[in-house]
Amino acid sequence: MDEAVKRIVIVGGGSAGWLAAGVLAATHGPASGVTVTVLESPDVPTVGVGEGTWPTMRDTLRRIGVSESDFVRECDATFKQGSRFVGWVDGSDGDAYTHPFVLPQGFLDADLVAGWLHSAQVPYAELTSFQPHLCAAGLGPKQFATPEYAAVANYAYHLDAGKFGAFLRRHCVERLGVRHLSDHMLGVRAQENGDIAALLTREHGELAGDLFVDCTGARSLLLGQHFGIERVDVRGVLFNDRAVAVQVPYPAPDTPIASQTVSTALPHGWVWDIGLWARRGVGHVYSSAHASDEQAEEALFGYIRATGGPGRDALGAPHRIAFEPGYRCQSWHRNCVAIGLSVGFVEPLEASSLALVELGAAALADQLPVTRTDMDLVARRYNDAFAYRWARVIDFLKLHYVLSQRNDDYWRDHRAAASTPESLRELLQLWRHQPPSRYDLVRVDEVFPSASYHYILYGMGFRPQLRPGRDTDAVRRGAENHFREAAELTRRMMRALPTHRALIDHVTTRGLPRI
Repeated sequence: MDEAVKRIVIVGGGSAGWLAAGVLAATHGPASGVTVTVLESPDVPTVGVGEGTWPTMRDTLRRIGVSESDFVRECDATFKQGSRFVGWVDGSDGDAYTHPFVLPQGFLDADLVAGWLHSAQVPYAELTSFQPHLCAAGLGPKQFATPEYAAVANYAYHLDAGKFGAFLRRHCVERLGVRHLSDHMLGVRAQENGDIAALLTREHGELAGDLFVDCTGARSLLLGQHFGIERVDVRGVLFNDRAVAVQVPYPAPDTPIASQTVSTALPHGWVWDIGLWARRGVGHVYSSAHASDEQAEEALFGYIRATGGPGRDALGAPHRIAFEPGYRCQSWHRNCVAIGLSVGFVEPLEASSLALVELGAAALADQLPVTRTDMDLVARRYNDAFAYRWARVIDFLKLHYVLSQRNDDYWRDHRAAASTPESLRELLQLWRHQPPSRYDLVRVDEVFPSASYHYILYGMGFRPQLRPGRDTDAVRRGAENHFREAAELTRRMMRALPTHRALIDHVTTRGLPRI
């Protein structure tokens, strides 16, 4: 059991498999003696975990040595500065709020919530942050001269998931020395102790390894099918289990590119609208218990028509996706760790899936066990961390639903106490009298920081009743100083930043400076 862990075999490609390969290979170079092999079936279509990312993706791409300019060019990528939620509160005209990536101005230095409650009727995000105003104006998050991965305003990406997987594969093989085998996995040969000894392949015989990474998507060939690790089903909390999606061309080459994901609530679910360089990616996520496939499809095309897109005949057949919201109760079992859809998926809201892939790949690379004996210790900590993360992701996504005042059956069912995790109910009780803080979210690497909870809570109309003593003239003045700072930053950035379309055109034709 003290064998060295040197041979890492990743089963499955796509965004999850190649991100994991890139982070592992970049962290453990040739001098370490660690080898990384990706076994990818040529006949299994790659399923991207989504076209939206979190700002952590900048650190991940930089860590594996990717040029940001090349990434933008080859993956049709654009810059994402947050999410815009339309119709989530009550569906009335003007019902919209923003969840930006920039922290509220003075977030750690003043009681902004107390000051906001006494301000004019200005949405919380628009009062405390400059970024919603940049998004509304269609501006980019940086200037032409800003170096790769540097930011004037914090940002992530929108990307073409299919092109992203192919881009990562080329980079990993050509630059990082990852071995790529295009072959089918036929089965598993196990050791006497229950570990995986080797994978059986059609063309390459046995593929032996010390650690196996399952990136086989929802099939979960190793963790799920071979080891039988059970799933935690969360359909009773988050109802969505279907999506229907299409690619929508822009009406003209110079059409403005949205600077944020637009998430629009509908009677049986919600629509994502993502602006890439040459097209929009639009999809309707819904609950099969509340709407038929035909109803969801009609709602999707109705949304596209209402937002200036072409008619249904010009778009072709939509892509249908079925999924079971949930996750495996263990991410790491014996000498197998699952990353991506193979360990779980809940729904596309807030782009948490790719963020979890990044967290999983980084945690594995940073804590890669030296020996098989070490592996059991690392696995226990890894499983504890990801059990916590899955619970926090579910709480955060559910928060978007439980605060809605919409009257459709789908939304009323989401508000039912029986469908709300106890952990979220307890937090909402506390937040009636105090804003979310680091005391509520205790991990240093939370998927969603407390500022994100502020943006969703107060964007959805939640109004706390602060305890006596927090609402004083001094508290209000301290908050108002930061509100003025946010307003001044807004004025300066609105003058200095290019449009999003102009920035992307510049990156694709000339590139960004490299540090």
